[in-house]
Amino acid sequence: MLNPDDPLEIQVSKQAKIIDALMRRANRQKDVGPSAFLAFQSAIELQQQVMEQSRDLERATTELESARYEREQTRKSLVKALSSMEEGFALFTDGELNLCNELFQAIFPDISEIVGPGLSLGRFFLLVQSSPEFVSSDHGISNMLDTLERNCHTGMVSSDVIELRGDRWYQLSAQYTSAQNVVILLTDITSVVRRNRDEKETLIDRQEDYLQAVFQNMSSGVCTFSSESQIMMHNARFREILNLPLSFLRGNVPVKTLLDLMRTRELIKAEDERRIGRWQHELKSRGWLRKRVRDGSDRVLDIQVNQLPDGGFLVELKDVTLEARATETLENRVMERTAELTHANAKLVQEYDEKARVEEALRIAKERAEAAVSSKTRFLAAASHDLLQPINAAKLMISTLLEITRESEFYEMMERLDGAFGSAEQLLHSLLDISRLETVDPDMVSPTDVSLASIIAGIQGDQMLVAENKNVKLDVVLCSVIVNSDPVYLLRSIQNLVVNAIQYTEPGGRVLVGCRRRGDKVILQVWDTGIGIARKDQERVFEEFTRAENGLLGSGMGLGLSVVDRACRLLGHKLALRSKPGMGSVFSIEMDRVETEQSVVEPLDLLTNAGDLPLDFIVLVIENDRDVLFGTTQWLEQNGASVLPALSPQEAMQFITDIGMPPDIILADYQLDDGETGVNAIRQIREMTQTQIPAILITADRSEALRKEGLRYEISVMTKPVKLPRLRSLIIWKIQHALATQSLDTDKSRR
Repeated sequence: MLNPDDPLEIQVSKQAKIIDALMRRANRQKDVGPSAFLAFQSAIELQQQVMEQSRDLERATTELESARYEREQTRKSLVKALSSMEEGFALFTDGELNLCNELFQAIFPDISEIVGPGLSLGRFFLLVQSSPEFVSSDHGISNMLDTLERNCHTGMVSSDVIELRGDRWYQLSAQYTSAQNVVILLTDITSVVRRNRDEKETLIDRQEDYLQAVFQNMSSGVCTFSSESQIMMHNARFREILNLPLSFLRGNVPVKTLLDLMRTRELIKAEDERRIGRWQHELKSRGWLRKRVRDGSDRVLDIQVNQLPDGGFLVELKDVTLEARATETLENRVMERTAELTHANAKLVQEYDEKARVEEALRIAKERAEAAVSSKTRFLAAASHDLLQPINAAKLMISTLLEITRESEFYEMMERLDGAFGSAEQLLHSLLDISRLETVDPDMVSPTDVSLASIIAGIQGDQMLVAENKNVKLDVVLCSVIVNSDPVYLLRSIQNLVVNAIQYTEPGGRVLVGCRRRGDKVILQVWDTGIGIARKDQERVFEEFTRAENGLLGSGMGLGLSVVDRACRLLGHKLALRSKPGMGSVFSIEMDRVETEQSVVEPLDLLTNAGDLPLDFIVLVIENDRDVLFGTTQWLEQNGASVLPALSPQEAMQFITDIGMPPDIILADYQLDDGETGVNAIRQIREMTQTQIPAILITADRSEALRKEGLRYEISVMTKPVKLPRLRSLIIWKIQHALATQSLDTDKSRR
């Protein structure tokens, strides 16, 4: 019965009518039955609901009226605030003008009546462009609507500067504040534009004055000509250079008049007149022209002409007379100097030819010297084998003769002969060492982990007998330290120090060899109680063929310490000397210590304890030098050995085939005939007999590569000439070690 869409007043009126109808119906009924009572009760409840809704309706109506009042007050406040703004403001909602302030309407008086609520945004821009007040805009106000539409979701401000009639300037800014609302601001920037324009004009005036002052005070003469070849502007220097009257350049003087005046005053020569036509063509084609001319007064002028954008041209004149004269003077001097230099050059060429002849002679001499050095190197390389071979053979035979003549009258002579060969051997070793150290390539040095124990023990075995014969006590403190060095050069260095100490120590004296550890270094020291070295001689004793002033006669050639010094410098070891005359000397070699497990080397410290045990063994000797083979055989047989002497590996294998059993030990030279080597010979015999026969390689080759090859195949390496006591001990130790190893292997196989 009630339509909820009706106004509240109508709904309340309808409810009142319904209640009245229900009340009348209840009064007309004569008996009040249960149904009538229920109807009456319903009417009462309905009346209460209507009353409640009426109160709610009245409350809502009151609130609505209050909201309308507040909205109206807010709108008035907004309009009042907008009216107080110094900028024109307009709000467009859904593309139509919602509200704006009076200033926005007043900016364009001719369309102020049209600018009101309901005006579309596009029509507003059209009205602005068609207004008589509108003069221009920077970016085109017609494109602002499209720009706004593109930036509607970014909120970017679109702005343009517009000029209105009466030199008025406004900045029009438009921005989407939401999807439906666009705000437009018109800001008056007339004062800013006028102030900037005034400042710009003032700046231009100042620049003009400044340029004018610069123009007038230039050291060059400058003049501008119009496209019709008339003088437009010039400075005082231009008039001074051409010596023109002041009145002449007033007004638009043609170029032809200027040229006629210069021709009359003989400032232009005839040849210059012929060039002017070409110069004009060159200026038009290139846009610039630069020439140097001489006027009638023998002045030199530089002319620089540049074409201007309007078709005219600018002429710059410089008086370079002094510069030209200086250049001429300089050119004359250069010509004179050139003549002198030409003469000097001819002399130098002659001297160069002479120098070239000298250099060619020096080159030939250098080639000869290099050939001599190469020949010396080859000779010494051959000497390391060929010279040591006969000495080795002689020492073997002398050792045999010493045993044979021990009880005869020739024994003392043989001892002297043995000493003489020992000295010759030591001298030869020193000469070969110096030669190798002079010619060695540092890259050929083979630093490796070297056990000082084996080196010191080997030197002890070699020099113990020498020390005993001189009645010098040689004490050696074995050291288990591993150092980084080259074993060949380190061995020779320590050996030379020990030999030198024994040689310069009087009978009854003492020589001590040992090591000291200092951090990651180890210092090997050789002490002696010998004659000592004076301080003034301590530097020069390391030079070749040099001995201290208190040196003993016949004590050598002074090469041992030189070999030590060269070897230590090559290996990077520090060599030091402390000495005092009459108190003895201490030589020290400082080396880098290596923290590693000691590699397997010959236990040379045990080889000196062989005593006088007979060499009751079968010894196979392979040596291609007959003298060395004979001497080795005689020495071995003298010491009780049964010798199989072979000149080649084939002859050695034939001996083994004949006796039907392997020898106890093999002694082989490294360099054999037909390119064969002792290492290959030992390997072939071991394969033939299926036995790991003990072997010793005797060679003049002191290279680290050969030593490593010997360790690889369990072959001991001894250098020539051999130390016979050490060889004897090594033979006994090698055979005993092999027997012990075989016995241990046999016990393991039985178990």
